[in-house]
Amino acid sequence: MKTRLATLIGASLVGLGALSTPTMAANDFSFANFQSAITEGDADLTLRYRYERVSQDNIDKTANASTLLTRLSYTSGDFNGFFAVVEFDNVSAIGNENYNSTVNGNVQYPVVADPTDTETNQAYVGYKAGDFVFSAGRQRINHNDQRFIGGVAWRQNEQTYDGYRLQYNGNQGLHVDYSFIHNVNRIFGTDSPNSDLAGNLHLLNTHYQINDKHKVTGFAYSLDFDLANAISTKTIGASYDGTLAMVTVHASLARQSEEGDNPNDFSADYLALELSTPVSGVNLGIGYESLGSDNGVGFSTPLATLHKFQGFADKFLNTPAQGVNDLYVKASGKLGDLKLSAIYHQLESDVGSIDYGNELNLVANYPLAKNTGLLLKYANYSADEFSVDSNKFWAMVTAKF
Repeated sequence: MKTRLATLIGASLVGLGALSTPTMAANDFSFANFQSAITEGDADLTLRYRYERVSQDNIDKTANASTLLTRLSYTSGDFNGFFAVVEFDNVSAIGNENYNSTVNGNVQYPVVADPTDTETNQAYVGYKAGDFVFSAGRQRINHNDQRFIGGVAWRQNEQTYDGYRLQYNGNQGLHVDYSFIHNVNRIFGTDSPNSDLAGNLHLLNTHYQINDKHKVTGFAYSLDFDLANAISTKTIGASYDGTLAMVTVHASLARQSEEGDNPNDFSADYLALELSTPVSGVNLGIGYESLGSDNGVGFSTPLATLHKFQGFADKFLNTPAQGVNDLYVKASGKLGDLKLSAIYHQLESDVGSIDYGNELNLVANYPLAKNTGLLLKYANYSADEFSVDSNKFWAMVTAKF
């Protein structure tokens, strides 16, 4: 399988080179053109301050994390189809580190996984030829709703990917996205033994926009990690996003089994269905998501933006062996410029009839000024037969320049 995939991507790159060669020959590779590409690039500065408070029943102390993310990004102008992107992040603690960042040793506090660090978040070169874009280096990759592949951008240290990516964006609504990744830069920072996930990862995602109301997606992910054998998996699935009458629909199915040196033998299913519709100015929705279990192994999504799913308290970052089913209802609306949303989750196992608990999530967004916004967020997890009662509160200000 790996040989066929390597052959496929090699052939794709050869084809891309063939498409681009005539254009490159006719373009101007002078120093002046190169200098223009540099000076006409875009530089951006993002500042994100966040206060996070965490209390949970099994730890006496309450975590109070005050952190600042400073991000400097630069994207060059076009140089005969070539471009470059670099992005540097610094995460600093404002005041005392009264929280367990996973690397600061403050284990007497609950975890707030925002370690202080300075790192290169992105650094890659790309080439665009017609409908094709090829990029190589460290880059951000987000697929669909990030349920399987994402950047975990909620945390102050973002998850990015080292490897090669080829994208096709056709004018007939077809999009194909293939990446070969050899290393995942995780959210835990460079000082953590869990900072990287190395391996041979093949990420294929393709979608077709039927029209402005209907889109279908197919995906295949082969994750063969060098050391994390227990989460080495292959996943194949499909999803639909669209509008039927006044109802917005998201539906997804997938099947997962072992890959590489994973010692487990299993075949678990994934199912998601969400329906939402506006009622008197309020958007109401109901959804069901199931990460199944087979042979004592739960369906896993280790590269997802997990904070978006199964509650903001992050109790299910690792899928339990019995799987997890999430039945939820949600509502969102606006009061002037203030955006409000609420979600209630009822969580239980996929096998064994275990009542895990329930969770309430509340979010408020308010624009303070141009390119500056305030976010308030609250999560309350009430445990039954899984984990412990927990409360989390966030206040965050983001400014972009």
